[in-house]
Amino acid sequence: MTTQTWIITGASRGFGRALAESALAAGDHVVAAVRRPESVADLEAKYPDNCLIAKFDARDIAAAADLVRDTLDRFGQLDVLVNNAGRAVVGAVEEVSDAQLRELMDLHLFGPAALVRAALPTMRERGTGTIVQMSSQGGRTSFPGVSAYSASKFALEGWSEALAGEVAPFGIRVMLVEPSRFRTGFNGGDVLEFADPSATYRDLLANVRADMAGTDGRQEGDPARAAEIIVSLAHGDEVPLRLPLGREAVERISRAYRRGLDELEKWAETARSADFEGVSASVRPI
Repeated sequence: MTTQTWIITGASRGFGRALAESALAAGDHVVAAVRRPESVADLEAKYPDNCLIAKFDARDIAAAADLVRDTLDRFGQLDVLVNNAGRAVVGAVEEVSDAQLRELMDLHLFGPAALVRAALPTMRERGTGTIVQMSSQGGRTSFPGVSAYSASKFALEGWSEALAGEVAPFGIRVMLVEPSRFRTGFNGGDVLEFADPSATYRDLLANVRADMAGTDGRQEGDPARAAEIIVSLAHGDEVPLRLPLGREAVERISRAYRRGLDELEKWAETARSADFEGVSASVRPI
């Protein structure tokens, strides 16, 4: 298997940590981009020739170019970029502040976008590369209490779908990973943020808040198994544009597609009636 070089953001724990361990075990090179270098010091100690620790805040768009340059200086190439760093804010639309919403957009959209832009020139030059965007089942379907999180993941998905079409002619692949609940620490008290509950929505969202807070350590998804799948696909000949991970993700996303199709068909004639009479659809390039 050809040795690949990875950049993985948020590699200190969860999916990022599992991916770093899996890629290193496969003989690949890994740049672990983390806010706290000490959190992955053991990986560098175990794989001194293959692991580089980079202090990096995924929200810092100005640091993206330096991260890619440091990767090339150390390993000479970049094969796989994983935008993994992320977290959630739970609360009703009226409870989540502008600052909280913007912070999630910085973390899940603007930061990854900057890192992708920094990585694309070297990938295009070599005519190969894989961009892995860690999204969520919440990037395809949403529910009360997670509007801010889903908004940022929906945005990442739309941005990445367009990106996939733009870079495919250059041999670059894009894969959106849409996990359900995995034991990543995502629901831990030091990661998951709750907006201050209001009297209006306290009872309405009580079950959502309790469920999100109480699932840590009980999630059905195995990050190590997920990482093995992603690493295997990155080394393979084909990757899907979207990869749901976990039974719940498959079921929830399937229901969302069916629900959307049912609603589209229900209102199709009304929708078509908005066009000018007798005017055929325009020819589009895509």
